Amino acid sequence: MIIGVPREIMHGEDRVAATPETVKEMVDAGLTILVEAGAGEGSFFHDPEYAAAGAEMVADCEEVFRRADLILKVKEPLFNEAKGRSEISMMHQGQYLITFIHPAAPANHEMVKEMASQGVISLTLDGVPRISRAQNLDALTSMSTCAGYKGIIMAADRHPAFLPMIHSAIGRIDPLHVLVIGVGVGGLQALATAKRLGAVVHAADIRPMAAEQATSLGAKPVDLHVDPAKAIGEGGYALELPEEELEKERAALAEVLPDMDIVFCSALVPGCLAPNLISEDMVKTMKPGSVIVDISIDQGGNCAITPPGEIEVKHHVTCIGIKNIPGMLPKSSTLMFAKNIANFVNFLVHDGQIVLDRNDEIIAKTLTTIDGQIVHAGAREAMGLD
Repeated sequence: MIIGVPREIMHGEDRVAATPETVKEMVDAGLTILVEAGAGEGSFFHDPEYAAAGAEMVADCEEVFRRADLILKVKEPLFNEAKGRSEISMMHQGQYLITFIHPAAPANHEMVKEMASQGVISLTLDGVPRISRAQNLDALTSMSTCAGYKGIIMAADRHPAFLPMIHSAIGRIDPLHVLVIGVGVGGLQALATAKRLGAVVHAADIRPMAAEQATSLGAKPVDLHVDPAKAIGEGGYALELPEEELEKERAALAEVLPDMDIVFCSALVPGCLAPNLISEDMVKTMKPGSVIVDISIDQGGNCAITPPGEIEVKHHVTCIGIKNIPGMLPKSSTLMFAKNIANFVNFLVHDGQIVLDRNDEIIAKTLTTIDGQIVHAGAREAMGLD
């Protein structure tokens, strides 16, 4: 069985789907690994290290896509400007793909349809369920850790004032107030980072247990007035809420946003679009110079005016919609991601062949396209296919 690891082509994406360590693990398991030359340079893993681990280094990405039975990537397939064609067009029927697809996000619908038409069998890492046997496959958790840390660093860099309390010759300068919306793994890391940097931290989450965890980190809770029975889904993730409950959330957030200097948005519902919690009118009430970091942007974003993939100032508020924040921490994030994806390969491959048990919860939640069809539940709902 041949596994291909192409170089990532998204602008600013320095991660790679395999490290020399994980390549060696897969080679030792009897797999052939093709790595595109230069694929690991951005994360400080160099070609000679891959070659020493047993990888076959390939100069042309098209050869990687042509020869591989399974493609490992970090980001969803994109248009390769250097080749003048999409990565999907380089793939072939029956080829497997493991990566972050975020298939429910509207921006990715055409790409998902193209994968289905090309006959690609794709599995999306953002669908890995929160169950004990899937923990070591859970790249979303790993990358959320990176995004929580780096997102707060980015916000502090963009904000025009000191983040901690400062005592100086002219007197005391008060610390900034940071609100984290959605206190999952990324949100907790964001809270901890903001707290370490000296901010006053606040947390909002519809799940009582998550809010309690945030409080243990020193955060002041924001009550969103949502019935807990409607809030908690399978595995402890948040459920998709009806519009009337979302209105309650928005009203509660609208009361506190004018007092916040940095808002970190990380509220997600697995396999679905991110809930829209901050309207443009709410952004207008924020202090000039405030910063919104929306790490849920891959699934549509929590803020209505977050610019996908960009950083823009709107209504005197800096809105950060960078889609690959973990890619800005390439060494650490690649170490974590590559291990997760190698564990996924080990889970799928038996006796040199991929075995897809569609009754298995991990497969059922991650499988996106197969046999020319879109089968991912969240994507089908978002596309109106059900």
